[in-house]
Parts: sequence; structure tokens; C-alpha cells
Amino acid sequence: MDRQKQRMTLTAAAMLVPLLAACGSEKADGGSASVGAGQPVTGTRWTVDSVTADGTTHQAPTGAHVTIDRGRAEGSLGCNNFGAEATVDGDRVRLGKTMATEMACENKPMAFEETLSRTLSDQEFEARVDGDRLTLTTEKGDTVRLTKAVDAPLAGTKWTITTPRADDRAHLTFDEKKGTVAGSLGCNKVNAEATVRDGHITLGRPATTRMMCEDSLMADEKKLLRLFDGTAKYRVDHQTLTLTSENGTSVRAVAGR
Repeated sequence: MDRQKQRMTLTAAAMLVPLLAACGSEKADGGSASVGAGQPVTGTRWTVDSVTADGTTHQAPTGAHVTIDRGRAEGSLGCNNFGAEATVDGDRVRLGKTMATEMACENKPMAFEETLSRTLSDQEFEARVDGDRLTLTTEKGDTVRLTKAVDAPLAGTKWTITTPRADDRAHLTFDEKKGTVAGSLGCNKVNAEATVRDGHITLGRPATTRMMCEDSLMADEKKLLRLFDGTAKYRVDHQTLTLTSENGTSVRAVAGR
């Protein structure tokens, strides 16, 4: 099938509204949807592990996921976001044509994205849940294997900072037992006391090395340093950490990057 027919593209802005739709545990008709031993399919974020199409299995990149809820399936193909109409009836899951952003992403297997999009688009699946694993199988035997997503732990995770960008060099790791945070600001190393309590992190005065780097990195370092010597709200959403300080500094980071 022609790719243009198979994959209706949207800009990131056009996808924003449906992709930010509220998540819950209801079907579009107001009931819950479960398969197997009463295991829910809807309202759960599922990490894509692999897709088998035409007899070949492709391993999913980090970040590929899907949530089926309130009459829609939404998520990420690994780089690009996608959405489709969805219905769940017993052990049958029906997806409409996928609509996806079309960004070119470095270090991402775009061939996998095309395979997953093609496998999900305009298909009916038999769904099987076994513990925290979900398997979706088409009538011709193509299979998408998924695992229930869990939040990355705040402590012990290497959080790579994406905002400010810092060229993916900045990262932080919290040590709950020691009550510290350590890592890199993008150029210089940093460590400080860190006390976690009730959705907030109190960060002490930072101790850093004194190297000079290119201007863009140093500018990002200055922004990151504003996070310290104060209290910040934190939220972990699956693999994303958001820190917002009392002075308005906002930092986003992803796990294990």
C-alpha cells in the first residue's frame, strides 16, 4: 500500500490536542476494558518491546509506547507521536488509521517506526494480557509485544537533562541514602545536598569544577545552577523528570539516556 495512504501525517502542533487528552480507566462508552484474568488494557501506558511483521521481529527503540483510552490509541513510535481511533470489545482491539507526526530523528530506527505504524494502522487484534505483558496479534499473525510501563525511580536513575539542552551532556543522579545529588551541568561537574520530601526537593549550595567551555554550554550551566540553593517541586512521569524551582527555573530530564 502506498505510504501516503497508509500514514496520514500531521504536524506536531496538530497532534497536540489529542496527544494531551486526559488518561483514565474508561472506554469511550464509559465501561472498563479488560482481557485475560480481568487485566485492564485501557488506561495503561504500554511500552512497546517489539513488533513482528511478515515473519521478522524488530526490537523497539527506547520511548516507543501506546495508551488506549477513551476511544483513542496514542503514543510514540520511538521518535514520532501517533494517534488512532480505538475500540476494545472483550479480547478484540480495533485500531483505525494511524495519524503521526513526521519528524526526522537522529539515532532512531526510522524503519522500525514505519513497520510499527503499518502494523497498528487499520487493524483488528486479538489481545492477551499475562501479568504486566500485553500481546496484540493480527489475523495474519503479525504481533506487537508490550510491557506495562512503570515510573523510573527518582533516586539511582541517571537523569539526562533535555531542557535546558546542554547538548545532552548535562545529567543528575540523586542518592537517597546519602541525601545528595551529583552529575554534570554540561561542562562542569556538580554535587550538592538534596533532601526529598512530599513532592519537593531541597537542594543545597552547589559545589562545581571550574572549567570553561563553549558559550552555549556555559549559558545552559548558568540556567541549571539557578535550580540549586533552594526548593523545587518534582514530578516523575514514567521516564521523564520535571523540576520546577521557586524562582521559576524549569528543568526536564529523561531516564537512562
